[in-house]
Amino acid sequence: MKKIYLAGGCFWGIQKYFDNLCGVHDTTVGYANGKTQNPTYKEVCNASGHAECIQINYDPSALPLSVLLDFFFDCIDPVAINHQGGDRGIQYRTGIYYTDPTDLPTLQQKLAELQQKHTQPIAIECLPLQHFFDAEEYHQKYLDKNAGGYCHISKQKFENAKNYQPKNNQ
Repeated sequence: MKKIYLAGGCFWGIQKYFDNLCGVHDTTVGYANGKTQNPTYKEVCNASGHAECIQINYDPSALPLSVLLDFFFDCIDPVAINHQGGDRGIQYRTGIYYTDPTDLPTLQQKLAELQQKHTQPIAIECLPLQHFFDAEEYHQKYLDKNAGGYCHISKQKFENAKNYQPKNNQ
């Protein structure tokens, strides 16, 4: 198993999206790379500097990092600064936070490929993870508990994630 941390707007939808993806073992929503230790949701919404983020534990033999990133790029607006959908603020910025330095060449290559598809600069941070704090329990699997909850990701994108089947020798 490997871990990667992704911030893509409200963490409720990103978690649900990646939970649907074959090769993802589990996810946890939380707060990454802010100024304080163990922030509350209220602090995160009041300029603590943290990003709403998910920790993804995945099997790279079933879901290579490059494919996982393709799914991430598909569910966000990569040129949006500090927002996704209707959510606004620094906590909704997009980011990739890594703990394994050997992932960096893949991350840089995929971001360069993504930039080639856009005329505006992409606004995705790519940084080492400084720290990650689990969000409060009521945020975990929020859209499973609240089926009508807000999400900036379209139903079609959720279906695309559900339908992903690993190919041999990716």
